[in-house]
Amino acid sequence: MGRMLTFEIFRYNPEEKGTEPRMQTYRLEETANMTLFIVLNRLREEQDPSLIFDFCCRAGICGSCGMVVNGRPRLACQTKTKDLPDHIVLLPLPVFKLVGDLSVDTGVWFREMYQKTESWVHTRKVFDPSREEERMDNAVAEQIYELERCVECGCCIAACGTARMRDDFLGAAALNRVARFVIDPRDQRTDKDYFEIIGNDYGIFGCMGLLACEDICPKNLPLQNQLGFLRRKMGITAIRNLFGK
Repeated sequence: MGRMLTFEIFRYNPEEKGTEPRMQTYRLEETANMTLFIVLNRLREEQDPSLIFDFCCRAGICGSCGMVVNGRPRLACQTKTKDLPDHIVLLPLPVFKLVGDLSVDTGVWFREMYQKTESWVHTRKVFDPSREEERMDNAVAEQIYELERCVECGCCIAACGTARMRDDFLGAAALNRVARFVIDPRDQRTDKDYFEIIGNDYGIFGCMGLLACEDICPKNLPLQNQLGFLRRKMGITAIRNLFGK
């Protein structure tokens, strides 16, 4: 017989008039290899069909099931109950718009981030679909791929102290995205161009260096390295701008 687990889950549906945010308690017996994804589905199927949460791939790829688990942002599908105490508190990710209960809308935030960071390859070359794609050095391609592994779960944003205080802060996900284009040889933007995007308090200079983003990233992205890389690069660019170089 497994442990009897107690779950305190945040409940609030903004679409239901007259309701107030509350915590609701559920109990469920633990089974082998149980994840929070399994827990939430069982609770919805067996105890409360009104429970709202997001999921899709169940493999840590889509990033849909991000939530705060005992104070720490995690992916529900990758979090096993055996690694948690028998009392588990589940909350929606902060910063993002609440859809209901544990479900938040990360899509709007990331779409706005893409616009702010101009998250596409900037080139003056005319696209020719019939031409063979330009070859890229393998080491550079691997660096780009490493940063492209972000699943946009929003955990790093939810854990970020600056993002909690400033609505306009870009956050680690955005800065990681910019770093991806900085190292892409196909992107023809200059350091001064990137400085216009992130060389400010809501960009790289707004980061307090707490690095909670790297601590909780479910894909173990090298966020500390990218933040340091961009801070040095933008710092040098700021000095050059100051002296008109």
